[in-house]
Amino acid sequence: MTTPQPDPAGRAPFVPPGTGWPGDPATAATPVAHGPEEVAELAGRAGDLAELCARQSVCRACSRLVEWREKVAVERRRAFATEEYWGRPVPGWGDDRPRVLIVGLAPAAHGGNRTGRIFTGDRSGDWLFASLHRVGLAVQPTSVRAGDGQRLVGARVAATVRCAPPDNKPTPAERTTCLPWLAREVAEVAPVVRCVVALGGYAWQGAWPALRQAGYGLPRPRPPFGHGTEIEITSPVGERVAMLGCYHPSQQNTFTGRVTESMLDAVFARARELGGPPVT
Repeated sequence: MTTPQPDPAGRAPFVPPGTGWPGDPATAATPVAHGPEEVAELAGRAGDLAELCARQSVCRACSRLVEWREKVAVERRRAFATEEYWGRPVPGWGDDRPRVLIVGLAPAAHGGNRTGRIFTGDRSGDWLFASLHRVGLAVQPTSVRAGDGQRLVGARVAATVRCAPPDNKPTPAERTTCLPWLAREVAEVAPVVRCVVALGGYAWQGAWPALRQAGYGLPRPRPPFGHGTEIEITSPVGERVAMLGCYHPSQQNTFTGRVTESMLDAVFARARELGGPPVT
């Protein structure tokens, strides 16, 4: 088990649960997973979505990811040197009864790992939330920090891996260890979700086993990922659900023009159309 240590300046490697961070779903009593078996057990036994997110947010199952996320939280980027970093796994966030479920790969080291909210506080999030706002799935065009007033409307965002990985590349073992968190979250929202959007090829691939574990009927073989790809899957309750592919709004993609605002808007407008009105 990794024992976190503050740096000489006294900066903590993560925000202790239950100490007042906006949107922190956990408390000091939230159970902590320290290995793959405990992830599966705690995900399976969570009483509801809120408890599941709390348990996600304190996981310490992957030593490499724990060490990296906490190292980043202590060393920090110069632009954020005076800010406290979240430094913990980033739980799913958004509407508890979403019509649209958006799945990404993992939090960014100085984005979600800093702010405690997925896709919040980095360039990818700037593009994502601006698009969600333009199509009516978010109440604000920006998402800069937890507690900033941003709210998703009929949508939820999750990730295949909940900790920021070195070089943005989780290992296969880390993806497998984290899978029960996503699979249970997918299962919790399955009764109302009508569209799943995968941000990037890794998310398309990583969401597949989570959907299967959650009881979705999936085509075989898995269709290849592509921007604007649309396939039909079947929910655990027998409803037809669309799954859309969308290029990830990473700086590499946005700077090169591989992804444009209109391309993102087209996918999320389609997702909103397929999802239908928010559940009230």
